[in-house]
Amino acid sequence: MANSIYFINKGVNQPIMFKGFKAQYITYLAIGLVALLLLFAIMHFFGVPSYLSVPGVLIAGLFWVRYIHLLSNRYGQFGLLKKLARSRMPNSLHIDSRRVFIRPNKS
Repeated sequence: MANSIYFINKGVNQPIMFKGFKAQYITYLAIGLVALLLLFAIMHFFGVPSYLSVPGVLIAGLFWVRYIHLLSNRYGQFGLLKKLARSRMPNSLHIDSRRVFIRPNKS
């Protein structure tokens, strides 16, 4: 019988990473770069000179990549989602009746 060799996957429960970008930030980066590509195509269609459109799109792309990298480093895998969820939480609840506490299963 031949011996079986099993490799241990040490990346289990780790976030997906691509060049320092974690989890959903890869998607944000891709969406932004596709939007910049469409912006360049629209600028080319309307006749904007290339010596204006190419550097403009490149500079915007550099700022976008830097911004997404900053978000990825600051908030991590789930931090931005938690921040957005926390901002949607109400500051307080106002209940006019005791019925909620007396008979909670009946409406």
